[in-house]
Formats: sequence, structure tokens, C-alpha cells
Amino acid sequence: MKAEDGKMRLTDVADTEQLLRLIQSIPSPKAEPFKIWLAKVGEERIDEIADPELAIERALETYLKKVLNMQY
Repeated sequence: MKAEDGKMRLTDVADTEQLLRLIQSIPSPKAEPFKIWLAKVGEERIDEIADPELAIERALETYLKKVLNMQY
């Protein structure tokens, strides 16, 4: 990857799936809140696959929150 100084540097990278699997493998109690959040998000996604209307409702809710929080 290109560094701030313009030179190319070797680096380790991971995609989203690899990062989530890495987080799941962390045995620290400090990682538990994030693991619980991941499980909740995963459950919501599975529910949305079973009932696509849930995804539409969530998207609308997110959109309205963003629009209402915009400052003009």
C-alpha cells in the first residue's frame, strides 16, 4: 500500500469476513459486547431474509433518522 510519504509499504490486510471471524476468536471479555452486537446484527439479517418487509422498514427508519438529523 502507498504510505503517507508516498513510498510503497508491505502490509497485512483482511476482508470483512476475515475481520469478523478474527473478532469472534478473541477470548477476552472485552470483546464480548462486540460479539453480542454481531450476533444481534446477524439475527436481524436472517429475519430480514425471511421477511423482506423488515429490511424495508429498517432502511426507511435509518433514512428518516439521517434526514431529521441533517443541519441546514
